[in-house]
Amino acid sequence: MLKKSELATGILATAFAFAATAASASDTITLRIGAGHPNGPAVYVADVADYFVPEVKRRVAEETDHTIEFVEAYGGAIAGVAETLESVQNGILDIGAYCFCFEPAKLFLHNFPYYAPFGPQDSEQEMTAVRAVYDANPWLTEVFEKEYDQKLLGLHGWDNYHLGTTDPWDTAEDLKGVKIGGAGPNLPWLEYAGAVPVQSTLPDGYLSLSTGVYNGWLMFPSAYLGFKFYEPAPNYTLIGFGAMGVNGLTINSKSYAKLPEDVQKIITEVGRGYETQSGISNNARQKSGLEGLEKVGANIKKLGPEARAGWAKSLAEFPKRQAEDADGRGMPGTAVMQSYIDAVDATGYDWPFTYSLE
Repeated sequence: MLKKSELATGILATAFAFAATAASASDTITLRIGAGHPNGPAVYVADVADYFVPEVKRRVAEETDHTIEFVEAYGGAIAGVAETLESVQNGILDIGAYCFCFEPAKLFLHNFPYYAPFGPQDSEQEMTAVRAVYDANPWLTEVFEKEYDQKLLGLHGWDNYHLGTTDPWDTAEDLKGVKIGGAGPNLPWLEYAGAVPVQSTLPDGYLSLSTGVYNGWLMFPSAYLGFKFYEPAPNYTLIGFGAMGVNGLTINSKSYAKLPEDVQKIITEVGRGYETQSGISNNARQKSGLEGLEKVGANIKKLGPEARAGWAKSLAEFPKRQAEDADGRGMPGTAVMQSYIDAVDATGYDWPFTYSLE
């Protein structure tokens, strides 16, 4: 069996053998596309494999004189979850899908939905709000090309976050001192409960829960089911921290520039279609994930509205703190955070606690 490094080398060798075709007069274009998470459990990757790739191939074949092929490398075959932005920047990948949560410095402000938790529970509603923020603040889109040599094709996200634990609990006080894993930007949500935050990634979750590295995970049901976290941590509490539009699909600027104009147009349009698909796919996975967890015997319960409102109120200063932190980094933090709060309000969503940046 090939080792991961050997497999990656083989994929790269194959890919680079075709890399020049995008710039040539050949009718066949080959692009390398990848993500750190695997296809299947991670919805944003599944939408790359099941929507973006086949739709681009179909439209290019039907609407142009070209054909397009993709070398698909998911599950970290070429780049891990914290390496994808850089891999697209360096041209190792032509197109990459990744969560901004794994770039806490470079994409600090792009994680703005995490900074105002208990927002939209519905992923389509969340993506409507996030798109409005990007449209109102062009910096969020422009920074990819200006600083990281890539073009943002479309946004994606995670479905509604809840909390899974190895042991049952009844009140937030029961979580005091309990080690809980998360992606990073969402770990401050645990301050209210006094839990011990541990930064981690989905591929590490099962083993870490099994061995006691931590005893809980801030996670949406699609992945909690897909990665079988319910086996070591069968207690799943519906808290509703919210759906999060914090993923993106980008293409290397040079790779994009080499493409024929008609192919550029298709990739750009399908990228926005991928964004539209995001809310639909995540809502479906939220539903099927909860149904699946119930079928496998997970202990599912719901946090009461008063406790939920109290948790949200405990984070009253969090959006302002993060906005000011971003301002201090030379980013338009306050403008973006206010845009997000306003955009969520415009969808008609009723926050359990009203955040203010004043």
